[in-house]
Amino acid sequence: MQEIRLHNTLTNRVEPLIPVHPGEIRIYTCGPTVYASAHIGNFRTFMFQDILRRFLGAQGYRVLQVMNVTDVDDRIIQSAAAAGIGIREYTEKYIQAFLEDISTLNIEMPEELVRATDHIEDMVALIETLQQKGLTYNSEGSIYFRISKFPEYGKLSKIDVQGMQAGARVDVDQYDKENARDFALWKAPKPGEHFWETRIGPGRPGWHIECSAMAMKYLGDTLDIHTGGVDLAFPHHENEIAQSEAATGKPFSRKWLHAEHLIIEGQKMSKSLGNFYTLRDLFAKGHKPSTIRFLLLSVPYRRQLNFTEEGLVQARNSNERLRNFTARLKDQQFPPGENEELHRRIEKAERDFDVCLADDINTATALAVVFDFVRDMNTAMDSGGFLQQNAPRAVATMEKFDSVLALLKDDDDEKLAKLGFTSHTARMPAAQVDALIEERNAAKKRRDFKTADAIRQKFADSGILIEDMKDGTVRWKYK
Repeated sequence: MQEIRLHNTLTNRVEPLIPVHPGEIRIYTCGPTVYASAHIGNFRTFMFQDILRRFLGAQGYRVLQVMNVTDVDDRIIQSAAAAGIGIREYTEKYIQAFLEDISTLNIEMPEELVRATDHIEDMVALIETLQQKGLTYNSEGSIYFRISKFPEYGKLSKIDVQGMQAGARVDVDQYDKENARDFALWKAPKPGEHFWETRIGPGRPGWHIECSAMAMKYLGDTLDIHTGGVDLAFPHHENEIAQSEAATGKPFSRKWLHAEHLIIEGQKMSKSLGNFYTLRDLFAKGHKPSTIRFLLLSVPYRRQLNFTEEGLVQARNSNERLRNFTARLKDQQFPPGENEELHRRIEKAERDFDVCLADDINTATALAVVFDFVRDMNTAMDSGGFLQQNAPRAVATMEKFDSVLALLKDDDDEKLAKLGFTSHTARMPAAQVDALIEERNAAKKRRDFKTADAIRQKFADSGILIEDMKDGTVRWKYK
């Protein structure tokens, strides 16, 4: 098992991952707030979390990941009220869309996907614990956490609370960065607003208490890893630490991992700029799920990702190269025997891939290892040095890489069809492709290159890639 080292936002250091429970990694993931469809920036964070959990699993760890669905907050309540429906009904369509989206991107489901509205009692119990310890106060029916009672407040985000106005508090779920104030654990109901009748009074939970209650319910008082976007470090994660550690007296999470922002063509994503994209917006523009997945994972999570049309084209081409290489390994006939030197190079590529990902999930260097391997093996094939018994081992290596990357399966069209999107190019039937290949081969034999080139162009216009092999065969696939 490779030693894994991760950057911990709490300490601002890269540290070895030492699980609380040997052989098991417990991860809490801040999931979507379902007041609208998730956007491409959200999926950058979810993709990093997917690579993390896949790599941990590949290294032999048992992974227990909990992802929350925030289905009650200010925006949801306001949007549901404007639509004239209950919050459960309002959020259901966005939850289902989110589940479809992560499946389409090959993002693995967490072991537990938990809705805030199913855990009101757990939140009430946690608030009661904080009340019993004298860490809260009531005001106009709401209950607030007094951050002055938690001396370590600010240790994650490094925010300075010295100049905070005594008694200043905030009631909304979203508030200005770098503005430390007592925050609401429980909110008194407003006229016409959905609320719960509980032991601590009528109302609804604040945003921050939701994650603490659900994380500790499923994962225990101390987690191995807490993940989320960098924008959540303050106030959300800072407040989670305060209320959780104040309640239990134990560290809430050993590691805090934060994914950097995604920008679009060098600019912050915003609706006003017209560069705000959901996955389905990109599918409608003709981009494939595997292309988007490749681009999202291609940049290490702690570096800002510039999401561009050029990057999508490069991602599509790079992924096609991986798929074509794997098809060549499986389909081409190689000379008998085994090249022992190639076997050693294959083993080294596997080790290097693991080393790169163990270094704070560095997907860029891991992908470089994969493409170096592809180039190395293709060179050996072209020179005749790649032999029959090397092929199964090389295929197994590509499958090992893909257990983490999840890029090779060519099912984009099927996934898009399920979502109601159709291919922009009508597919030529396979029998017609084979017949045209034979016609092209015959034209080349009689040196009728004009006809051969016209057939190749017909393939290109129909979205079909063809590759002439050294042994005279022709490989083809749909784009």
